[in-house]
Amino acid sequence: MIVFMYPGQGSQVPAMGAAWKDHPSWELVGEASEVAGRDVAQLLLEADADALKMTHNSQMATFVLSMVVFDAVTRVGVEAAGHAGHSLGEYSALTAAGVLDYTDAVRLVGERGDAMRAAADEQDGTMAAILGLDDDQVDIACARVAGDVWVANYNAPGQVVIAGAPVAVEEASALAKELGAKRAMPLPVGGAFHTPFMSPARDRLRKAIDQTDFRDADTFVIANVDGASHTSAKDWNNLLNAQLCSPVRWRQSLHALETSGAHTFIEVGPGAVLTGMVKRTLKEAKRITINTPDDLDGLLESIGSGSAATATATHEGEHLFATERLVVSPAAGVFTPDTKIENGSHIAQGTVLGTIGDVPVRSAFAGEIQGFLALDGERVTARQPIAWLRQP
Repeated sequence: MIVFMYPGQGSQVPAMGAAWKDHPSWELVGEASEVAGRDVAQLLLEADADALKMTHNSQMATFVLSMVVFDAVTRVGVEAAGHAGHSLGEYSALTAAGVLDYTDAVRLVGERGDAMRAAADEQDGTMAAILGLDDDQVDIACARVAGDVWVANYNAPGQVVIAGAPVAVEEASALAKELGAKRAMPLPVGGAFHTPFMSPARDRLRKAIDQTDFRDADTFVIANVDGASHTSAKDWNNLLNAQLCSPVRWRQSLHALETSGAHTFIEVGPGAVLTGMVKRTLKEAKRITINTPDDLDGLLESIGSGSAATATATHEGEHLFATERLVVSPAAGVFTPDTKIENGSHIAQGTVLGTIGDVPVRSAFAGEIQGFLALDGERVTARQPIAWLRQP
């Protein structure tokens, strides 16, 4: 079972979008810029490290690039049985699973970043990573401090993040080392995220969440708040409202995925932070990162036969491998198919399968049409699958 994972704030690096700017999925950057009212391409291509450390910048840049990578992965036909995102990455997971519309998600991520930045300016806070100590012992270290400090992230065995008032975090870090932690490492962040210090951000974001339409998930999403699987639209209003002030239960989420049968974990977005956490938590799991378009071919080879991306047929002892690809809508509107193209038709790369209004729907691949996924006269959204084909 394949699971897509989406990184959160902290995975961003300067020019992280450069490898993708000529890929068809880059169109999502322009859409995000229009919705957010800011130049997202500049964040992904030109912003320096200091600019990207700012909460509202890092969250928007990381979310949009994650969606670019997700769109690129779906274009080569790889599908996930479930999704999980770390903190901000939960919004990416919900968008990928169909719970959130992309434009709604861009608005929410923008509001979330602004709200968290304002809350951090209002209440001085910081975070620290405690390495080499059991979760319970980190909890004890926080409890023994008189000031405000809490566990913010349960990331992996022996890797827990605490957050709160700077003096309290320093005292809890010292106590953790007394209890046996190998290291207590201050993190260069501007706030105590996933703690009660984010209450003002939660209250501000609640208004935006309450005005958002959630849909039932196409595939399950693991929530940060409870580390459990959810598919119902009605769950997410409360889960997202609680997320900002609750610890991220990432280790618990990974164990829940393992129990459900997940064996291949693909990190969709910048960096490889989540892949490293899987390595520490689930020793036998297959781990794949997608950071550039060049990684897409390696992805298909790595997940092998029998997956969502490959179909295997046997004829007289010979194994023939075929890759299935999706053709997605380039725009929103009413779909009109080309009636000359039918199931079984062999098409060349660039063939027009129909139109969305006046916009042609071109196949990025050559192959044999296996079926249309959109009906004549159906109103479709941008990036909605239109047809699927097979490449021998």
